[in-house]
Amino acid sequence: MDAGGGQEIEQLIRLLGRLPGFGPRSARRVALYLLKDPQTRLAPLARAMEKAGAAIRTCSSCGNLDTVDPCHICRDPLRDHGVVCVVETVGDLWALERAGVHRGVYQVLGGTLSPLSGTGPEDLNIAPLFARLAAGQVREVILALGATVEGATTMHWLMDRLEPYDGVAVSRVAQGVPMGGALDVLDDGTLAAALGARRPA
Repeated sequence: MDAGGGQEIEQLIRLLGRLPGFGPRSARRVALYLLKDPQTRLAPLARAMEKAGAAIRTCSSCGNLDTVDPCHICRDPLRDHGVVCVVETVGDLWALERAGVHRGVYQVLGGTLSPLSGTGPEDLNIAPLFARLAAGQVREVILALGATVEGATTMHWLMDRLEPYDGVAVSRVAQGVPMGGALDVLDDGTLAAALGARRPA
């Protein structure tokens, strides 16, 4: 990948090329855009990334990314802490928050069960949810996982683990999530329909 520049430019292009949705050509275009006016484009971005990297924490309660631990959602007394929405990624959490359809709290698994990629139950961030269940703080668990084979496998595994908790309703998102679809790429209306029309799992 030769940008016709020095090592610093090549390194910038290589790093940009690792971002989701970026290939070599798009990485070069973005690098060129930033370098055309480094003082107003590149420098502020670099400062913001450095500050974010130093400030961001993973919430020990739900797995969200925030500048505080517990995160602002888990700290919010106006949220319904008795309703926990289980999602695969922080991106899914952000999508649901953007849609404004869930006023409870979350549990971010950090992935799904996938024997092919070697992801097992021990790799999922699920212990905090079971701690809340054991403490009697939860009355409903919403399984908002993507409509993929891995998502379905994870959902059935969770349903089995949640069955012993009497008095805890387990539901899953319904219509609007296409097969193979990930939550963080759906529009707000589709997310609202899927969460609002959830059904018992």
